[in-house]
Amino acid sequence: MLTPELGEPSPSTATRGGRRALVRLDGRPAGTFVETERGTRFTYDPDWLRHPGAVPVSLALPLRSEPYDWPGLHPVFENLLPEGWLLGIATTKLKIAPDDGFGLLLATCADCVGAVEILPMPGETAP
Repeated sequence: MLTPELGEPSPSTATRGGRRALVRLDGRPAGTFVETERGTRFTYDPDWLRHPGAVPVSLALPLRSEPYDWPGLHPVFENLLPEGWLLGIATTKLKIAPDDGFGLLLATCADCVGAVEILPMPGETAP
């Protein structure tokens, strides 16, 4: 994406690719969400799958050891993002491009509505 003022890639779009997130459910690590060359990949954590009370992050992502690959953001995660006027405020204040869904997840979904939390991987920072 080009910034209209400078005609250069915005910082959030220039650094896309390879970002990783920890997905927690009710405060417990449930899986990882990774930005790939073709979109995104969600993989359940093996420890989560072995847990006797394990439940899926969403009914659209049933428990399994194989990863879920998706072109762009999987709708389960896309639906966690702010919308409308709140999206405008978030992108302006956080300096994240409106089309950088993965960056928005990392920056805004550590404490979103519901049981799912999206956090930067330990040792990594949000945009």
